[in-house]
Amino acid sequence: MMSIRQRKGAKASEVSEDGAAQQESVTPEREVPSGGCTGRRLWQILSLTAGGAIALCAGVLTSVYLATLHENDLWFSNIKEVEREISFRTECGLYYSYYKQMLQAPSLRQGFHGLMYDNKTESMRTINLLQRMNIYQEVLLSALYRALPVQKYLEPVYFYIYTLFGLQAVYVAALYVTSWLLSGTWLAGLLAACWYVTNRVDTTRVEFTVPLRENWALPFFAVQVAAVTYFLRPNLRPLSERLALLAIFVSTFVFSLTWQFNQFTMLLQALGLFALDSLDMLPALKVTWLYAIQVAALLLVCALQFFNSMILGSLLISFNLSVLIVRRLQKDLKTGNLLSRLGKLSLHLLVVVCLTVFLNNVTKKTLNLKSDEHVFKFLKAKFGFGATRDFDANLYLCEEAFGLLPLDTFGRLSDTLLFHAHVFVLGVTAAAALAVAFRNLSGSPGRPPQEAGACTVSLRPETAYNLVHTILFGFLALSTMRMKYLWTPHLCVFAASGLCSAEVWGPLLRVARLYTPARMCVLRYSVPMLILLSLCYKPGCSFTHSVAISERLAPDAGFAACLFWIIPFRREELHSKIKTLIIFLPPG
Repeated sequence: MMSIRQRKGAKASEVSEDGAAQQESVTPEREVPSGGCTGRRLWQILSLTAGGAIALCAGVLTSVYLATLHENDLWFSNIKEVEREISFRTECGLYYSYYKQMLQAPSLRQGFHGLMYDNKTESMRTINLLQRMNIYQEVLLSALYRALPVQKYLEPVYFYIYTLFGLQAVYVAALYVTSWLLSGTWLAGLLAACWYVTNRVDTTRVEFTVPLRENWALPFFAVQVAAVTYFLRPNLRPLSERLALLAIFVSTFVFSLTWQFNQFTMLLQALGLFALDSLDMLPALKVTWLYAIQVAALLLVCALQFFNSMILGSLLISFNLSVLIVRRLQKDLKTGNLLSRLGKLSLHLLVVVCLTVFLNNVTKKTLNLKSDEHVFKFLKAKFGFGATRDFDANLYLCEEAFGLLPLDTFGRLSDTLLFHAHVFVLGVTAAAALAVAFRNLSGSPGRPPQEAGACTVSLRPETAYNLVHTILFGFLALSTMRMKYLWTPHLCVFAASGLCSAEVWGPLLRVARLYTPARMCVLRYSVPMLILLSLCYKPGCSFTHSVAISERLAPDAGFAACLFWIIPFRREELHSKIKTLIIFLPPG
């Protein structure tokens, strides 16, 4: 018995020794995470610093690159002032003339008054240009040129174009940050920036249409998309949420103030939010904040534009108000089985559409608004819902920029592997979105957590938003070529972020039964790097690629000579010279 007791005691001592040994082994493991946590924190700081520096460099290099293209195309620094102004074709020259008018005014107040009571733009009419056009950027820029000590170093035209090329740095940095937020690595941001530059024929036209409104607005729209992407991330701190909301409001306001197509662009954005909210793929409270910010920004722009009637009668305001009202009235929308949810969603959609049409018609009839009728007449004629005799609508129909997107666009995008990558990422993400939407519609509040966690397919809210964003603006670009500049930059973002994202490679490897964290890590970093290398060595796609002087952008020598002949004469001499010119014009 003693021996047995001794053996039991021996076992007890062995157990106690084993327990002590385990405690000794656990202690270093508990210390390792603290050291590992410190190392991980240091690595995150280094990665954030490196990524931020690369974003800044990518933006600045893109800005310099586009400015160099503009200089090479026009020899802008070697031509006369009149020829520089001639290079601003069509409405671009009109917008620049208001900037020049503000600078030539004796004071800012008199220049502002001249824009409010303008009798030169429209014949025999005095109009308020600040109400009719989006030219607050020219007013602000002229005020800055007067205030800043740059007049000795920069001519007004250079201050104007360098500001716009500087906004391209903001644009590329915003695209970079959006891709970084979606993928978790700044390598995606670098790939998105490179794709933006190598596909510049289809992503921007700033180098030959500098003062165009979209070149002012789209950088701020990209900032707004980046801020929305960050805002939709789960588990944000209250301070981070407030800062994100502030960034969304400011960028939405500036975007709306600088472009006449603001309400239609944000209407598509609101439709995407509505669809995702209905499918329970976005937090309802955050979507409500985004609706409210859109309406508030648009109303503030309306006030600054002296209560522009086109904004007051916009579909965006009616739609957002309708969604908020119906959501308040129709409760328990996201409960029940699949058939019940589909029925509730159908009713919800019908009520929102009817209320939107009702509010919009009431607003227009009450305020007697007809400023956007030509837009709807153009859309009806474009999509075959009836012919129109409206001059503005027919003018849009004749314009190539408002036609369908040419098929050769996809060929150019495929040359840089952008379109192929986008189709791949879009297919995987859309399949995941459909699975998540079906699961959300089929679920019920009492579903057990084990069953809910059994499905490995997931989609983060920010990824779902960017998926719907690229789909909606893709359809817009297909229908109207001019709107492709809203889609193609986000194409770069979505494709780059998808190639660097675990949300894309993880499900594919799991389906193929090849998933390991190491394989996923290799794929999400090696594929983008190979594409970057292919872009660097592809002929015609490098940053240093020389650009031939374009004949279509060269100033018209005959027209410039005519202006040089007219400018020196006084007003009373000008009429006789014009009559002489008309007499000697050839017939026809």
